[in-house]
Amino acid sequence: MPTYEYACPKCGHEFEQFQSMLDEPLKKCPKCKKAGVKRLVGGGAGLIFKGTGFYITDYKTKKGTPHTDSAPTKAPAESKPAAATPAKK
Repeated sequence: MPTYEYACPKCGHEFEQFQSMLDEPLKKCPKCKKAGVKRLVGGGAGLIFKGTGFYITDYKTKKGTPHTDSAPTKAPAESKPAAATPAKK
């Protein structure tokens, strides 16, 4: 259910109302109790996924762009055997 923004032109009170998309827009201001409240057009907040279970790999990338991790991967360093030293007697 979306949150709608309203403004009362008579008293200037602005408020948000959590209501169903099927509900009628509010008509009375909760502060001054007068009719004439206008629903504002908002830009929306977008989707925000919080919590465990959401990973960057769950989302598609644009066609033609490879998926890149935030940290570049390095090739493992080659390990060389230790130089042989003659044992002391």
